[in-house]
Amino acid sequence: MSIYEKYETVIGLECHIQLLTRTKMYSSDPAEYGGIPNTNVSVVTLGHPGTLPVVNERALEFAVRLGLAVHATIREENQFARKNYFYADLPKGYQITQDKTPICNGGYIPIKLKDGSEKRVELTRIHMEEDAGKSLHDIDAYDTLVDLNRAGTPLLEMVTEPVIKSGEEAYTYLNEVRKLVRYLGICDGNMEEGSLRCDANISVMLKGSNTFGKKVEVKNMNSFRNVQRAIDFEIKRQIDLLEAGEEIAGETRSYDAVKDLTFSLRSKESANDYRYFPEPDLQPIFIRQDYINKIKADLPELPSELFRRFTEEYKLSEYDAYQITETKELATYFQELIKYTQNYKSAANWLMGPVKSFLNERALHLTEFALTPAKIAGIIQLIDEGKVSHTAAAQILFPQLAEQTGKSAEELAKELDLIQNSNSSELQGFVDQALAKFPDKIAEYKNGKVGLLGLFVGEVMKLSKGKADPKLLNQLVKESLEK
Repeated sequence: MSIYEKYETVIGLECHIQLLTRTKMYSSDPAEYGGIPNTNVSVVTLGHPGTLPVVNERALEFAVRLGLAVHATIREENQFARKNYFYADLPKGYQITQDKTPICNGGYIPIKLKDGSEKRVELTRIHMEEDAGKSLHDIDAYDTLVDLNRAGTPLLEMVTEPVIKSGEEAYTYLNEVRKLVRYLGICDGNMEEGSLRCDANISVMLKGSNTFGKKVEVKNMNSFRNVQRAIDFEIKRQIDLLEAGEEIAGETRSYDAVKDLTFSLRSKESANDYRYFPEPDLQPIFIRQDYINKIKADLPELPSELFRRFTEEYKLSEYDAYQITETKELATYFQELIKYTQNYKSAANWLMGPVKSFLNERALHLTEFALTPAKIAGIIQLIDEGKVSHTAAAQILFPQLAEQTGKSAEELAKELDLIQNSNSSELQGFVDQALAKFPDKIAEYKNGKVGLLGLFVGEVMKLSKGKADPKLLNQLVKESLEK
């Protein structure tokens, strides 16, 4: 057993979810990404004397929406607090957040583990707060530049219990979080743009121990893969220290993706106390059950629910169901498609095969796809009825239909001369011609060389100019050879 197998890892994640509201958390300033620096600000965002914050009702709704989706308890009385710390990109010198009264408590997010089993990642809390601005260290050679456009943007901080056991589990969990917030329409989930951010609290302890090791927080990870890499590195670093007889420092570390290592930012012991106290400018907000019920009634069907329905009701494989539920747009398209066809497997295959390839080749999003689900169902119907071969449908009919969306699949198939010949009398004539051409091969086939069937089928396909119904053709050839 290696030294690393002696230990188990304890990981808790803190996700900051930037909300898709038009305005900021406590002001009417625009909450937009990519604007000219320091333009989406006002005296309220900057915390000038005499200004008062007002809670963004849309952010409150989004918090309840997320809480319901993760099976959390929604708090009735919500109070706000000031979290005091001083940094260049925090214009007020404090952050308005929730301290002892988070809007959501408990809950869980289910994830699929590598062995196919399901694990519930339990949540501690979700609370509302505002974002800080952004410090830019790589534009000026001598100075740090500050952009306050992001300051005041609504955030939900979602904290897990320390139940994650590896970097791979953390990656899977974050993927589910992103999928969930996109389905709910509360966040675009773009980690690279900072709208979904994650900090990891990591410790290790000997297997069987009841005492957690010293916790280390890792920040500044800008992709799911980098979260996994940072955690994997930190686990190994901590175990190596313990095996060498050294102590682990309780500290905050950052991750360098280029060098694939973490490095110390600051010591936890010397960190300033945030000195929370109630926000004097905001009254408590009370959330009534009828408000919660209204939001619950408007919730979309969530990925886990769709996955269950696709596998149980439509009998899709877990792989197909997972792929289709990966995005809300794809799941919605599939659900519309199966209104027009009962061939669920074929519908899934067309979405994950020809449609996905078509979009990727043209760098298109599904929302830009010209073909309606009804048109794709029309192609599936032609194949199921034996009128068009799958090859001809995928390689010729489908791309042509995407360019000529005003026509039905059957109309275009006729124009392109793709309709298969299902006339058994006519096909039998072609079969007779093909067999007459190879009398010696017939004898070999009857002596057990059954692989020659493809020779005869291929010859008939040539004679029919590729339009013979393959299923009927195989049947006729076999019957003729066995006479």
